[in-house]
Amino acid sequence: MRRGVPAGLLVPALVGVAFLLLPLVGVLARTDWPSLLHHLTTPQVTQALRLSLVVSGWALLLSLLMGVPLAWLLARVPFPGKALVRSLVLLPMVLPPTVGGVALLLAFGRRGVLGPWLESTFGLTLPFHTAGAVVAAAFVAMPFLVISLEGALAGLRPSLEETAASLGAGPLRVFATVTLPLLAPALAAGAALTWARALGEFGATITFAGNLPGATQTLPLQVYLLLQDSPEAATSVSLLLLVIAMAVLVALRGRWTGGAVREARATPPEGAAAPADPAGFADLGAPEEGPTLEKPPIRPGAEVGAGPAPAPAAEESDLRAELTGYTRFPLTAPAGTTIAVVGPNGAGKTTLLRALLGLTPRAHAEVLLGGRDVTRLPTHRREVAWVPQDGALFPHLSALANTAYGLRARGVPRAEARRQAREWLTRLGVGELAGRRPAQLSGGQAQRVALARALAARPRLLLLDEPLAALDQTTRARVRHTLRRHLAGFGGVCLIVTHDPVEAVSLADRVLVLEGGEAVQDAPPAEVTRHPRSPWVARMLGGNAWEGTAGPDGTVELAGGGLLTTAPGEAIPPGPGAPVLAVIAPEAVSLHLARPEGSPRNVWAGTVRELTAVGSRLRVLVTSPEVPALVAEITPAAAADLGLTDGTRVWTAVKATEVTVVGL
Repeated sequence: MRRGVPAGLLVPALVGVAFLLLPLVGVLARTDWPSLLHHLTTPQVTQALRLSLVVSGWALLLSLLMGVPLAWLLARVPFPGKALVRSLVLLPMVLPPTVGGVALLLAFGRRGVLGPWLESTFGLTLPFHTAGAVVAAAFVAMPFLVISLEGALAGLRPSLEETAASLGAGPLRVFATVTLPLLAPALAAGAALTWARALGEFGATITFAGNLPGATQTLPLQVYLLLQDSPEAATSVSLLLLVIAMAVLVALRGRWTGGAVREARATPPEGAAAPADPAGFADLGAPEEGPTLEKPPIRPGAEVGAGPAPAPAAEESDLRAELTGYTRFPLTAPAGTTIAVVGPNGAGKTTLLRALLGLTPRAHAEVLLGGRDVTRLPTHRREVAWVPQDGALFPHLSALANTAYGLRARGVPRAEARRQAREWLTRLGVGELAGRRPAQLSGGQAQRVALARALAARPRLLLLDEPLAALDQTTRARVRHTLRRHLAGFGGVCLIVTHDPVEAVSLADRVLVLEGGEAVQDAPPAEVTRHPRSPWVARMLGGNAWEGTAGPDGTVELAGGGLLTTAPGEAIPPGPGAPVLAVIAPEAVSLHLARPEGSPRNVWAGTVRELTAVGSRLRVLVTSPEVPALVAEITPAAAADLGLTDGTRVWTAVKATEVTVVGL
């Protein structure tokens, strides 16, 4: 017995295996092996076998025609009575087959609900005809196809199809080039199960279609007759059906939802397991060591670093949007503008992007691109390319085919699309990886391929949803450098959702701060850095942000208790009693073991609760009963001189001139 397997579970499990295995052993043991070939080649058996193959083949085709759309409807479309429809799909699996045959007879028989109409209109009589056997087999077998496909569709990442639409592919093209290839393993599994079940159907067939040799007498019905006259021959035919069923199940082992669908759900891991990057990063220059206050001024079309500058959008287009619903604000940007969208979780950042794409009911956007109203156009006709956080590369296509996808969707000939795609991959330093599929790429390589695919589509509006979030710090800095270089020559408008202050200030011309679906601040990075109007942004940038109320003579009454003094004589807009935000840089906070004397106007006693290394400095969290928690940034040498550890009692001091106050 394997270690860790309880005997109380193992013994019943082994009994269960034996219970399922013994009937199969019985068939093998009772088979008349010398007469097996003779039994399987008699005219009655071969005729029944041919008929079974015809019936099961047509039943499979009928199931595909009805089952694929039905599975898509159940997986993707919300509608009243959906649970009832799903129950109807599953009903033939739990219904006794003979009851199913009776139900079919009452529906399609000569005295049934539709039978007289079918006979008078089309001259079609189903009972006791081969067509009736097909209908009976499809009735009991189609649920296997629907269940397999519905599960696969539900597990398929919606971002793959949405990204394909944003690249210009219409619904039918998305289904044919993205959805269907990813569903192919699940479709094959469901089709094989459906065919095998139709091949073995007995109860519904004999009840609805009868047992007529050459017309409805399939192989299972032949077994039933042989049991009465020739049990040995019945055993041989049963063995044939058993072998077919077992072969189907063995072939489908581990493929119930399909490897491509599982691959489509997962994000390629970042790390050593991924292949090396043959292209390297030598052409990207050194990564940034910290945020700069302004995006480097780069002339559109100018060469920066290695490689040619990217081509602009199809037409340089400004953006004008009026957002309603969960996100509620106007948004305008001239061509060539990059906007970083920041804010806490639930602020509406992704909702903003999806509203511009027309992909969410949570918000609505009236959108004009270059003066063209695209509000009522479907996603694939808006000329808006989207790169979701996971990149959403199509797992069944190579990097080259992924990059060429948007060009092909817009009608570019295949050879030209592949040529342009290869150029874009080369520009982003992954040209040598053109033949690899996404599963063979590291996270950084995959993100650059996703970016190349979006830029190659030449959109008017480029939407990037945390494009670097899944990367490690080193890779992120390098990809950020590449992204900044290529956005410099992009002729449209770009929105980048990010939680990284380095990305916000180094990539963007403007920073849009969202909270609760509303725009709190929309200003250049330097302005947002110096005067953040959101506590979340101030903390994201590493500052201490305290909300309060403006008092007289430049004081701030803090919401958590306590009083903060600002520079003497400073007037705090918009005046006493107004809500304000006080921001204190961590490096402006000094720590002392004894109460300091002299110039500081803000002094509080506190306790060290946490020390964290940030680069070459230490961040010290100090809690105090007088004011909210405060973060100070000091050198390791200063921390050693003070003997700081968790629980050390200290005094914190902040000069009044180091306090920045903005109105909320």
